[in-house]
Amino acid sequence: GDSLPPLTVHWENLSIDSSHLERYNKICGFESGQLPATYLWIRAFPLIMSVLVSKQFPLKAMGQVHLRNQITVHRPLERNSNFSISAAVDHSELTSKGLEWSIQISVITENQMVWSCRSTFLYRCNTGINPSAKTISEPSGELMSWNLPSDLGRRYAPISGDYNPIHLGALCAKVFGFKQAIAHGMWSKARCLAAMGTFIPDAGYSVDVNFLKPVFLPSKVNFYSDLSDNQRQFSLFNSSGEHMHLQGSIS
Repeated sequence: GDSLPPLTVHWENLSIDSSHLERYNKICGFESGQLPATYLWIRAFPLIMSVLVSKQFPLKAMGQVHLRNQITVHRPLERNSNFSISAAVDHSELTSKGLEWSIQISVITENQMVWSCRSTFLYRCNTGINPSAKTISEPSGELMSWNLPSDLGRRYAPISGDYNPIHLGALCAKVFGFKQAIAHGMWSKARCLAAMGTFIPDAGYSVDVNFLKPVFLPSKVNFYSDLSDNQRQFSLFNSSGEHMHLQGSIS
């Protein structure tokens, strides 16, 4: 129950590599040349890893589960800008499944906040806290189906910098208790944003996602979106509709 150390990491003068951005857009389904909201998360990933492997950080890097991700685009993202990124350990609390903790990421250019993010992770441990009741959501909205190949994780890993073995192949994943390799959570979020296309504005919005069941590779998944005036929700289910992989909203 002790608070985590308030570690902070900075990266000054980050520029966008056009060829890297194009590779990212292609694998996630974004239009060529676009600077998507999720792209800056993978550029900040080395800062997150710096925190996780720090001798001052008390939790193991392996086994962390990405539970939630909220990205806010405050101002339009210009691909020719130089960005200053900082990542700081934020709130933590004990839950029925273990210790939930967050890292806050901020991106500044020309002394203005243009992008921010909060990622929440779970470190599994016994806490003695009783689990709360779960709510079950049903698929709703317009439907798209995607067939995800077995090598998706291996192709996304060098672009994102996330080489967690659970994403790379079935043999590696089985060592960590998964029957197959699983897709990166932030790839799933990016693919959903790409599917919503022109609905996503240039700035002035947040995209919140809860990561639920893992997306096994290969598999077929169903993407649902309801972007009416009253509902700005989206979700990702398995092909049978029994398991929700991801639930998100736009505000």
